[in-house]
Amino acid sequence: MRHGILLALLLASAGHAAEPAATSADARLKTLYTAEYAWRQQQEPAGEENPNAPAMRLPDVGPTAQAAKLDRWAKTAAALRAIDPKALSPKERVNYAVYKAQIDGLLAEQRFHEYEKPLNADSSFWGEVQSSTRDTLKTEKAYRDYIAMLRDIPRYYDQQIGNMRAGVKRGFTQARITLEGRDADVAKVAEAGSPEASPFYEPFKTMPAIIPAATQAQLRAQGIAAIREAVVPAHAKLLAFLRTEYIPGSRTALDAYGLPDGRAYYQSKIAEYTTLNQTPEQVHAIGLAEVAKIRARMLDVMREVKFEGDLPAFLTFLRTDPRFYPKTAQDLLDRAAWIAKTFDGKASQYFGRLPRMRFAIKPVPEAIAPFYTAGRGGPGVYLVNTYNLPARALYAMPALTLHESAPGHAFQMPLSMENKDLPAFRRDTYISAYGEGWALYCEALGEEMGMYETPYDRFGMLSYQMWRAARLVVDTGIHAKGWTREQARAFFHDNTALSDHEIGTEVDRYIAWPGQAVSYYTGELAIQAARAKAEKALGPKFNIRAFHDAVLELGSVPLPEIDRRIDRLIAEGGKGPYPDEEK
Repeated sequence: MRHGILLALLLASAGHAAEPAATSADARLKTLYTAEYAWRQQQEPAGEENPNAPAMRLPDVGPTAQAAKLDRWAKTAAALRAIDPKALSPKERVNYAVYKAQIDGLLAEQRFHEYEKPLNADSSFWGEVQSSTRDTLKTEKAYRDYIAMLRDIPRYYDQQIGNMRAGVKRGFTQARITLEGRDADVAKVAEAGSPEASPFYEPFKTMPAIIPAATQAQLRAQGIAAIREAVVPAHAKLLAFLRTEYIPGSRTALDAYGLPDGRAYYQSKIAEYTTLNQTPEQVHAIGLAEVAKIRARMLDVMREVKFEGDLPAFLTFLRTDPRFYPKTAQDLLDRAAWIAKTFDGKASQYFGRLPRMRFAIKPVPEAIAPFYTAGRGGPGVYLVNTYNLPARALYAMPALTLHESAPGHAFQMPLSMENKDLPAFRRDTYISAYGEGWALYCEALGEEMGMYETPYDRFGMLSYQMWRAARLVVDTGIHAKGWTREQARAFFHDNTALSDHEIGTEVDRYIAWPGQAVSYYTGELAIQAARAKAEKALGPKFNIRAFHDAVLELGSVPLPEIDRRIDRLIAEGGKGPYPDEEK
């Protein structure tokens, strides 16, 4: 009922009818984002980025639902335009900026029909459904919800197939080269010898003892039936679609400019992922300048280790010398754990407020590891890719771990989620320029923290910095300047110590996910600039913990908000948001 009232107020405002009962700008904004965000959560499945959505439910992605999203976010954008940010309190002014960036991005995705391309180079809608089998089901109700979800897979996959078919018809697809092998995990389900061999059966193998044995048997039987009657046929249909229609019908070009209304589409992605008013040409130029700076530092390390030869020779040495690579998957996991624990011993020197949530270190699931990144982190987990060990350099692990675990993603995101001073739409959502920029800043911070024990570790950090700076060049090169896949790979090969396997998966990721790659270095530059300004203005009053706490208390925000927050930190004499924790 409460949501219904809020929705009525929202639609009245958006439709330029009667104003909501609340008259202040703050109240109008709160009414707007509270109603819309509650509605938004109901549209999507539960998960890391949407913890309050209905559990074990597949979303409606059909034409009616897509039209409803377009209509809702267009009206929300109109309602936002009717609110003068200058009339808001300082706190709500920040909420306005964050919320507007969210709505602008969501509306652009609907207008460009992003839902017709529901996969990229390392994730897919069917992979996300399969990942639900990794969740721990603890109650009888959870198992019944899970079985109901299995029964609903045919409906959900049919809707996704319809969207993808529409994309093929108008030339809005992934580049064919990035789709090679993507049918393998679908085939694994479609061609499983029995329901019990399906990954969807995993939760039934070990069930909680609190569920009576007879009920367990009943649930297993229902699960087997659902897999046999719904899951397998749905995957078989999807597999046939991928192999006979989608992959053969996908476009051969790589560039976003080649998509329908491609220039505007790619510009919308640059805006979404940088949160700044930059053109692809500006991003490309910044990338080239930063690559040159980092290359100079790389040459310094080469001289330090007394390597005789040029940079390409040094990179070949790093890629091929066995001393730099783990012998077993456990070696790699152990190294990640050691680095993460080493940071724990330094955390209180650099951060006043620490998150309550801990994280686990786990290998990337086998089904996606061949085309997944080296690692990925978030609330509660740091995934380490143990596939193809000769491609997993140990000297890169300190930078990777600082980025993906603490104080990067598995640190920053929980701090945001635990910050009850933020409205829900800020606690639960993620802006790439901020989140990835923070994680990349943490890699560079590792040098200051003494996390790089050898010159090779430090070179690994520089290689990772170069990797992200090179993304500015490569992403815009592919999507706005007509670069080939080979050109993109060559640029990485000549400038970073990444293995050829990683270079291949990364370039395909940028082809399939336009714009996302430019968020990292753009965000780091913004945080570093804000810190330099604070250090200069505050002098001896500058406190590194206060600075970090001020940036992290924001949650996930457009980059200009970092600058505004640090201006306030300076105006308040360097006093951070948690004074008792700055000592």
